[in-house]
Amino acid sequence: MSLPSDCLFCQFVSGALATEIVGQNRNAIAFRDINPQAPLHVLVIPREHYADVAALALANPEALADVVSLAQEVAMDEADGEYRLIFNSGPSAGQSVFHVHGHVIGGTRLGWSPA
Repeated sequence: MSLPSDCLFCQFVSGALATEIVGQNRNAIAFRDINPQAPLHVLVIPREHYADVAALALANPEALADVVSLAQEVAMDEADGEYRLIFNSGPSAGQSVFHVHGHVIGGTRLGWSPA
């Protein structure tokens, strides 16, 4: 699968743009969010471009498993394994970059704010 040149996250994957990578595996990379909402706020993305988590799950369930596994690894390293993993799908749900990404949130006691 080719990477869209206009996708910010694909540019991180290709190395065209630099980012602070905190973890990676064969199908995913993890990097710090530029606008953190908690002490731990890392984004985990598949190396291949998919618009949202449903598209990823349908096309490449192994890559989705690697995204979730990497989220767990980052949370173990940085938040004693206690975290929230959030996928936003679509603009109304808060998705602003249309390359699937899971938000790994933790490092503090989390409240609940669905919007």
